[in-house]
Order: sequence, then C-alpha cells, then structure tokens
Amino acid sequence: MYRKILSIVLLLFFALQMQAQTLEPITWETSVENNSDTEATLRFAAKIQKGWHLYGFDLPEDGPNATSITLDLPEGVVAEGDFVADHAPVEQFDPVFSLKLSWWENDVVFTRNLKISDGKSHEISGKIFFQGCNDQTCISPQKIPFTLKVGTGDAAVGDSNEELAEKVVSKSDVPAVKADSHADWWAPVDITESDVPSENVSSSPLWIIFIWGFGGGLIALLTPCVWPLIPMTVSFFLKKSGSRGKQVGDAIIYGVSIVVIYLTLGLIITGIFGAGKLNELSTNAWFNLAFFLLLVAFAVSFFGGFDIQLPEKWRNGADARAERATGLLSIFFMAFTLALVSFSCTGPIIGTLLVEAATMGNFAGPAAGMAGFAVALALPFTLFAIFPSWLKEVPRSGSWMNSVKVVLGFLELALSLKFLSVADLAYGWGILDREVFICLWVVIFAMLGFYLLGKLRFSHDAPMDHVSIPRFFMSLASFSFAVYLIPGLWGAPLKGVSAFVPPLYTQDFSLYTGGVFEEFDDYDEGMRYAAENHRPVLIDFSGHGCVNCRKMEGAVFDTPVVTGIIKENFVLIKLMVDDKADLPEPMTVEENGQSLTLETVGDKWSYLQRVKFSANSQPYYIILDNDGKALVSPTYYDENVTAFVEWLNTGLKNYSEQ
Repeated sequence: MYRKILSIVLLLFFALQMQAQTLEPITWETSVENNSDTEATLRFAAKIQKGWHLYGFDLPEDGPNATSITLDLPEGVVAEGDFVADHAPVEQFDPVFSLKLSWWENDVVFTRNLKISDGKSHEISGKIFFQGCNDQTCISPQKIPFTLKVGTGDAAVGDSNEELAEKVVSKSDVPAVKADSHADWWAPVDITESDVPSENVSSSPLWIIFIWGFGGGLIALLTPCVWPLIPMTVSFFLKKSGSRGKQVGDAIIYGVSIVVIYLTLGLIITGIFGAGKLNELSTNAWFNLAFFLLLVAFAVSFFGGFDIQLPEKWRNGADARAERATGLLSIFFMAFTLALVSFSCTGPIIGTLLVEAATMGNFAGPAAGMAGFAVALALPFTLFAIFPSWLKEVPRSGSWMNSVKVVLGFLELALSLKFLSVADLAYGWGILDREVFICLWVVIFAMLGFYLLGKLRFSHDAPMDHVSIPRFFMSLASFSFAVYLIPGLWGAPLKGVSAFVPPLYTQDFSLYTGGVFEEFDDYDEGMRYAAENHRPVLIDFSGHGCVNCRKMEGAVFDTPVVTGIIKENFVLIKLMVDDKADLPEPMTVEENGQSLTLETVGDKWSYLQRVKFSANSQPYYIILDNDGKALVSPTYYDENVTAFVEWLNTGLKNYSEQ
C-alpha cells in the first residue's frame, strides 16, 4: 500500500513540476555578423534555464541525443571549420548511461565562419537539433529550422525559396511514406499529459532480479563444488582464530569479501554492456542464439559431459596468496579461492543469471543479480562460522548433490529453448513453432520426473535403492507441469508460461479462439483502415524477444473484458521492432544529424517509435486518432487489467469527443 501511495505522490510532484516549468527550457537566437563582402560569422545563442543542461556535440553512440546544427549552403558559400562554443562544456561520467558525457549548464554561444566567394548576398537555411534535460526529466528532441541572410552584396541569382524548402524537406527526419499515406501519421505526437510511469515498467524491478540471484546462490550452495567447502572453511576459522570475537569478525569479513567479489563481477558486466546495450540483448536474434548455445553447454556440463574449469594456475595462485598473506588480505584471498575452486558448479548458474539479468533490460540488472547471488552464497559460511554447532544438523555430502546438478541441467536445457525461440521468431525460420516448443518442454520435464524417481541414470549417478520423500514430491511437480503443458499443443493459452513459449500465432492447429485479434502488422495500412472505418487506433510496439510483451498478452489482452473492448472499438496495429524481414527497398532517413539506412521491417518500426513517440522500450501502448495524434498518454507494462481497461475507455471517450 505504501508503494502505491508513494507512486501517487511522486506523480503529483512531477505533474506540478511540469506545470510550473515553461515548455521551452532552452531557447535559441540566430544571427549573422557580416565582416566583409566575402566573410560572415554565424551566431547561435542558446539560453538555458537554471537546472537544465544542453548536451554536447560529440557524444558516445549509446548516449543521449547530441546537439547538432546542420547547414544547407547555396553555391558560392562555404563553411570554414566547425561550430565553436564560447566556453567549454562540462564533462562528467553519467551513471544513468554509464558513459562519459558533455553538456552546457549555462547560456552558450556557438559561432562558425563562412566564406562568400562571389561577394553577393545569399539565403542559407538549416536545422538546430537538440535535447534538454534536468535532474528529473528530459524534453523530447527538438528540431528548429532557420533561414538567414549572409553577405552584403547584391542578391545572388540562385535557388528560389521553394527549392530551398524542398532541400530542407528532403533531409527531414520523416521517412518517405507511401503515396496514399497521410503525412501526419508519421509526425511526432504531442502528449500533453504526464507520461512518466510510476515505476520503470520497461524492465524488471531490481529487487526481483536480486531475489532471482539470491535463489541462484541458494541452489549453488547445494552443489558438490560448494557444500563440502562449508565445514572445511568453518574449521579453518575455528583453528586460526584464538578468541570468539576474532572468529566472528573473520567470518563476517569472509562473507563480505564473497559479496564484494561477485558484485564486482556484476558491475563489470554492467560496465561492458552499458545502458543502451541491454535492451538490444533482449531482442537481438544473434545474441539470443549465442545464449541458447551457451545454456546448452551449461546443461551438458551439469549432466556430467565435462567440467567448466578455470585455469589451474589461477586457483593455485590464489591459494598461495591466501597462505602468504596475513590479516584482512588473507581472508579476502580465501574468499577469492572459494570463487575459483567452485566455478565448475557456480559458473553455469552465474552465466544463466547474468544472461537473464541482462535480457531483462535494466542497466543495473547484472549487478543486482550478482549481489543477490553473493549474499546467498556468503550467508551460510558466515553463520556456520559464528554458530559452529549448527553444522551438526546439516545434511552430509553425498550423491544427492550430484542429483542437484542434473536437475539444474534439465532446467538449463528447458530455459535455452526460450532464447532459440527469439532468434527463430525474429528471422522467421519456423523451426521452433509453439507446438514444437511445447513438445520439447513436455519431454524435458517428463524425463526430469523419471530421473528423480531413479528410472533414468547418468554414468556418474549412484544406484538408488529407494525414493526419498523430497525426490518424490519434486518428481510429482515435474510430471504435473508436463501434463499442464499438453493442452497447449491444441492452442490452450498456458498463461502460467506465456512469457516463455512462442506466441499463439505460430501454432499450426489451435482450438482456442480467445485473445486472438484481427491486427495489422503495417502501420500505414492499419491507419488507413481505421480512417476508412472511423475507429481509433491502438498501437502495440512489441518484440519477439520481449518477455514483458508476452506477459501482457497473456495476463491482460487475453481476458474477456480487454478482448471485447479492443475487438469492438479499436483497430489494433502490432509492430515488432526486432522483425528481421527485409524491407522491399531500404529506406534512408536522417536522425540526430546522421544519415540512417533502414533495411529490415524491425528497423522501420523501431525508427517510427523513436521519432514519433520519443520512446524505445517495449511493450509500449498508445491510442491515436485518425490523424495520428495521441488521444491519451502512453501506457507500459502493467498487468493490472482494471487500469488497462480504464486507459482504453479514456482513449475511446477522447476519440468520441473530437
């Protein structure tokens, strides 16, 4: 309850802030200083309100929108050098983008010299592209066209104003659309209401990723590479430390060292990927194909095919340093040795965790996941060292630990198919349709059930005389899950796993009719049909690799009330931003002052989302009228059916009032 109240308060705060602020925190003044008949200086002055900043000209590729000033110069006028600012920008590391960025916090003036070879006066045109931000929000990228007169001589005989306008339009950021398309359909929308969600709905909350990591750490404890080390480590502390207080202190330092080591690994992964790359990982087909092969290798390792080992030299070196070092450094190297020695069992778990955290789209996901993993791994070492008598109550090492690895192997194998499915959907290979995927899962979990009952054994498994109670209930759960999946072969929605299995439209034979819509996969065609039939448009920006998109389809769209409202009132346009199908002809557009070639269908819809809606996360839903204007603020991932119905009804009401 308190989270909801806090979210409402924050929304009201942001709304009041937006009302109190002008809609133009950065304004521009353009002028020309004619130095002589053959020389002129362009002057662009940016007035920046206090608390806001204007990004620099040269920013990293994965960063925010850089400022740019483009010129269309007639024949006889040549620009010298680049634009020069009257003072240097601030350069700092931005933790949000995980990049070093530059920006101006105070008013700044940019100048550039021109050479006029014919001594006449000319009209020049161009665009200023920029984006302003403060500590709370950013304005949408702005494009300001300008026309200036340079030179002091007679007017040059050259391009007419109409020709100049043609040149500007031909280089605009709006791509060429079909001849029978409405021009406003691609124009940027003007959303007057606050579109700031109450939480980061485009990605999983960090606490959920932390919990997943904590669960992975608990599982790692039960493997044969970690569990036997607990009594050995506790015995070391008891023998080494003289006093009780020293034992407790060393144990706590040991646990903290484990957390630091694994958290550092998570931060390194975050630093490598950066904020912009993680969303790409979740939708990029080749990344997902690589993840599939990686998880299959992990499964084979857990089945006993081979061990994933770090170089022996690393382990021996860490062990030697632990013996030579003293004090805190000795304890840290002991923790580091644990991480290296146990890698054959923890490596696949860590790898799976990092893959999942990265594809959740949160730039801090790997760090949060590794923090949870490390806390779970360090906790028993610390507690048993503080309370050594507890060791008498824990199970002894044995063959059950190998069974834990094999069970993990089955789970890794099942999870790997999710990533293969993303690549298959993106490229349209058709090798892993919904029923094929479900068949494989049924077989995998049925085999897991037989393994737990002792009916399936691997070469390193010990003979089993009887089935323990825990194994019996685990096999019961595995068989039950396999039976639950079977109706999906005939089209059952399987809402419990809708985020993992391929979408229903890939099913060759389906008896299920709920949650199926007549939807358009082409923006212009859908907008044209809506205009002809006088219906509002519901845009669904989705992706084949978008887990939250599948969750929304199963939990929200596949409900009678939402299905009924959409079918009876809306034209649904579903655009896949990671669709790898080639466009009939590549499209060349200009974005952020750079020429961009759109080669695939996904490129086109991703570009549309960025340019028209200033967004790049999925799922992303917005309702438009027949002129392409927004009827309501966008909504994101939220499995609250009531809230989604209210949002749809608000769009319908606004459409009927037009």
